[in-house]
Amino acid sequence: MLEFKTVAIKKPADLNFILGQSHFIKTVEDLYEVLVNVPGAKFGLAFSEASGECKVRSEGNDAELKELACANVLELACGHIFIIFIDGAYPVSVLNAVKTVPEVCGIYCATANPTEVIIAQTGSGRGIMGVVDGSSPRGIEAPGDIAWRKDLLRKIGYKL
Repeated sequence: MLEFKTVAIKKPADLNFILGQSHFIKTVEDLYEVLVNVPGAKFGLAFSEASGECKVRSEGNDAELKELACANVLELACGHIFIIFIDGAYPVSVLNAVKTVPEVCGIYCATANPTEVIIAQTGSGRGIMGVVDGSSPRGIEAPGDIAWRKDLLRKIGYKL
C-alpha cells in the first residue's frame, strides 16, 4: 500500500520555521544549543523518534512555540523529522549552524510562507517526499521590483 497526502503546516502567518530530517535522540539538545545562541530569538522545536518509544521530543525557550512545534510534528506523523519555529530572527541566521549539527540529514524548507508537506504513507509508516513552499511565480521582476527587493534587504539589516 502506498498513499500520498498533503499536510499544511499550522502557524501564524509571519512566523518562520525550518523543517528537516534528522536521526538520534540527542537532536533536540544539539538544535537547542544552536538556537539559544541567537540573541533575542524565541524558539520551539520538536523531533519525532522513529524507533523505540517513538516519542515527540521537544525543547525551546518559548512554551507556545514548543507547543506549536509538537502539534505540527504530531500532525505530520513522520519518523525522524524536526521542526523549528523561530521568532525574533530569520532562518538565514541559523540555517548553516543547523545544517552542521551531526544528526541533521537534510532540510526540506526554511520559510514563513504557507507550506504544505507532501507525505507518503506505507504499511510501515510515513515519510516526507517534499514541500510546497508558498505560491508559484507570477512573472519576472521589473526595475521597480528590483528596487523594492534591495530596499527590503537594507530595511531588515541584511545589506548596508
